[in-house]
Amino acid sequence: MTPTQFPDGMAFVQGRYVPIAEAAIPITDWGFLRSDATYDVVTVWDGAFFRLEAHLERFLHSCQRWRLDPGLNAQQITEVLSQCVRLSGLRSSYVEMICTRGQPAWGSRDPRQAVNQFYAFAVPYVWIANAEQRDQGLHLKISEVQRIPSTSVDPRAKNYHWNDLTMGLLDALDAGADSVLLVDAQGNVVEGPGFNVFCLRHGALITPDAGMLEGITRRTVIEIAQSRGMTPQLRPLPADELRHADEVFITTSGGGILPVTRVDQCQIGDGRPGPITRQLIQTYWDWHQNPAYSLAIDYSR
Repeated sequence: MTPTQFPDGMAFVQGRYVPIAEAAIPITDWGFLRSDATYDVVTVWDGAFFRLEAHLERFLHSCQRWRLDPGLNAQQITEVLSQCVRLSGLRSSYVEMICTRGQPAWGSRDPRQAVNQFYAFAVPYVWIANAEQRDQGLHLKISEVQRIPSTSVDPRAKNYHWNDLTMGLLDALDAGADSVLLVDAQGNVVEGPGFNVFCLRHGALITPDAGMLEGITRRTVIEIAQSRGMTPQLRPLPADELRHADEVFITTSGGGILPVTRVDQCQIGDGRPGPITRQLIQTYWDWHQNPAYSLAIDYSR
């Protein structure tokens, strides 16, 4: 098995490394049957993980929150993820770690009896926006679908409870938008499928403070802004305030910082990615070269 033999990706399944096309979980695993699982995604850029420590911290927190045990510590998970990337030979990669409930004794409804399972895979880097969208900006639709309330499912622990996001996304795509933002019961925007949202209004950088996953890219943008002397406002963000913002962008591991130039029928700013957004994008990618945030992969092993 040579390091460049599987450029489509590699996976870790039941203790073995297999080509991504052969990766599978049992159909009776509650991760499949009930979306009873947690996960996290870290990226590799130019042969190095970006903010792996933060992703591992969140993954293990999510496991603890859902009472799941991956059976591996952070160092062991790092080695599995590194080996997936190493065997694929990918220099830019989208790397996912997953812990599922597994399956209890057949017929049991007691999740405590299940044997939890750990999986991982590395595939080529994923952009959730194409080149034209990254250059010209995205069109987002604010959905009438409400995000699952935090009192029901804790959004700070990653999960696959995505039916609300999926239904909102389908409506947005049918309406000609590129993606969707969901709201809470008070009409504040919270998040989209796999991304957080920011806006600039009257010089203030604003992002929602509740009801959403606290993304690692979101955290990075907050830190970049603070390093530039800005004080981001983490607070409720009414949908109408977002529609009339000066600049809007979303943050995600699948592309970093992505500009938004239209929300519903409202043009954002002059209809082009704004200057602060462009500066943040440049700094975000510059930080990928900072040893404080990157962990190089040894492809020679």
